[in-house]
Amino acid sequence: MPNAPNALRWDGSAGHYEVYYLTLTDGRSGVGVWIRYTMLAPLPGAGEPPSAALWFLVTDPRAGLPPVVARKATLSIDLLHAGADPFELRVADALLTDEGMTGGFDDVSWDLHWTPSGRRYGHVHPWLERLGAADTILELPHANLSIEGYVQWGSERLELAGARGGQAHLWGSKHARSWAWLHCNDLRTIGGKPARDAFIDAVSVSTTRAGREFGPVTPVVGRFDGRDFRSISPVRVLRNSSSYSPTGWRFEAVEGSRKVIVEVDADHERLAGVTYRDPDGESAYCYNTETASIRLHLYERARRFGGWTHVADVHAYGRAHFEYGQRTPVPELELHLR
Repeated sequence: MPNAPNALRWDGSAGHYEVYYLTLTDGRSGVGVWIRYTMLAPLPGAGEPPSAALWFLVTDPRAGLPPVVARKATLSIDLLHAGADPFELRVADALLTDEGMTGGFDDVSWDLHWTPSGRRYGHVHPWLERLGAADTILELPHANLSIEGYVQWGSERLELAGARGGQAHLWGSKHARSWAWLHCNDLRTIGGKPARDAFIDAVSVSTTRAGREFGPVTPVVGRFDGRDFRSISPVRVLRNSSSYSPTGWRFEAVEGSRKVIVEVDADHERLAGVTYRDPDGESAYCYNTETASIRLHLYERARRFGGWTHVADVHAYGRAHFEYGQRTPVPELELHLR
């Protein structure tokens, strides 16, 4: 197994999908951007050839402008190329490296760059990954980025200077039955000051095992007050409480002597609805926004009594990245990419 978190895992065989994505929110305009480089190698029974794709989505809170802009280009798998040292991934003319991404198609384009943080985080415990117990693996090669450059769609061009975001890599054989995901590295204190060297990235999934619903399983990683937080042990992810819907999520996670309680809110008008395809041909329906809001409460275990002591609150209004997915479309929400 490659050690580099961004290394392409596909070995050319059927039954595999792989995704690289960047999410960011511009602090000045409030516009959120989600860019994906993907590949899909269907199983023979799915009746589809292998393919690569580029995805570009904007969630825009500004008055008078479309709240969601969504584009996708599906391409031949022959246009996917990867290099390991140094890492680079090309899909047609679009490029992703550990220091940035450039590309474009139709009326959208992007040229973004960042300085790597040097820290990697993973949601699947190494034991479970080695056992092959997870249908999908999620890695964060660059969880806490300050991003420069521009994105453009139609006549709109957004110049970025220090936009907060993160780049992730996931791969596997099957999406979950349902899930919620959160990323935020633009947290602020109650007084409005930036929470330095802080981020959170969480996922909660329900799957099917032996014909029965299993979960939710809720791994959470982050960094608070300069200390990493990894609530990913096999026992802990089952005990972390979680309840999610298309427009909200509340969860708790514990790591050692620390606990977080997080509440997420999403505006349904700025949910970009897209369709994912599994290697076996089954569809999943995802609703994503880069302009969600969160409130995060941090606790530490009280030494004397063994309970929890509240130590800090941080928040992000319109600066968090949230996704909800399930196996059927949500009737009242628009599917922008089918």
